[in-house]
Amino acid sequence: MSNIKPSGYIQPDYKPGKNDVVCDFYIEPNHGLNVEKAAEHVAAESSIGTWTAVSTMKPQIQKMGAKVFEIKGNNVKIAYPEELFEKGNVPQIMSSVGGNIFGMKHVKNIRLNDIHFTKDIVKSFRGPQVGVKGIRTLLKTHERPLLGTIVKPKIGLDEKEHAKVAYDAWRGGLDIVKDDENLSSMRFNKFEKRIKETLKLRDRAENETGEKKVYMPNITAETEEMKKRAEFVMSNGGEYIMVDIVTLGWSGLQTIRECNMDWKMVMHAHRAGHAAFDRNPKHGISMLVISRISRMIGMDQLHIGTASVGKMVQEDPAIILQNALNDEWHGLKRTFSVASGGLEPGMLPELVNKMGKDIIAQFGGGCHGHPGGTVKGAMAIRQAAEAVMQGIDLKNYAKDNNELAQALRKWS
Repeated sequence: MSNIKPSGYIQPDYKPGKNDVVCDFYIEPNHGLNVEKAAEHVAAESSIGTWTAVSTMKPQIQKMGAKVFEIKGNNVKIAYPEELFEKGNVPQIMSSVGGNIFGMKHVKNIRLNDIHFTKDIVKSFRGPQVGVKGIRTLLKTHERPLLGTIVKPKIGLDEKEHAKVAYDAWRGGLDIVKDDENLSSMRFNKFEKRIKETLKLRDRAENETGEKKVYMPNITAETEEMKKRAEFVMSNGGEYIMVDIVTLGWSGLQTIRECNMDWKMVMHAHRAGHAAFDRNPKHGISMLVISRISRMIGMDQLHIGTASVGKMVQEDPAIILQNALNDEWHGLKRTFSVASGGLEPGMLPELVNKMGKDIIAQFGGGCHGHPGGTVKGAMAIRQAAEAVMQGIDLKNYAKDNNELAQALRKWS
């Protein structure tokens, strides 16, 4: 425990100001402690305190201590002076409020549910470079959800097979095709050849359909290698890059975003690994925190789940995440919400009803698992979108659209 008395950290009358960063925690104290005492230790450890009194603690430093100003059951709000954080440095911020506290013996469980950043901290980051409006302008599609797929199987295809799957999806009517999270540069599918083959067929699909098509290649790797891969994509006419933001790490993500000031490509964020620390509702870091930081750093698109539609467990309702990516936030551009995980065409009406049209709906198995194959699967998805935007029931629309009818018979 630090040499600051409990009243130095527990301040129920404190009113956070514009220069305070406020963190919302769920705290379960360990045996022998109450929530107040556990919260005090959390506030100390995440700001200026240590386990014992120290002679180096000066009065001016004491003023920088965190302040526990609200405790409701196990829900605790702690305010931190802005000066405790280095602007533009996510690793330092998270090392403070999302670091040692998870290993403290004073807590049985602790979860960082939300962070409310100050204007100056938010403005110290780039934010999305392209954002929702820019992506819609690029794709020339403004009045419906954007439609995409992930090449399946997620790993195992060679470069030409991969490109052919993407081409079939574009030809069937989808806007976007992306790599999956664990495809990078394998013995059987080299990154450079995959990019050339897939972008070549993207161009063919655009010429044949008269529509804009995009490919999201996964560049995730060691940071210098990622930079080389992004530049390779750009030099071959690509307009998108995809990164696995959790396994990549915040510092690597910030580096790539900084480099993108020159590249000016759309950055797609895959959240593989997030459930390792956000699935437990009592411990870890919420997807809401990840979403806020991703937007602040500058992700143009982010996976957020499917609002209870599909296969993925979503501890934070996708609508909350979508709002965090789209609300007014000190002038930052909006991040496109990506709904993905076990979707098939019959789910699109419910998805749009819950999340609106400003989403990117991605169908993996729900495209390639169609009885007629990838082209027919893409057609079924596009037909479902047409029905939804016209307010027509899918079963009625399927009477004149066999691809949709086949999809509904298989999955719905």
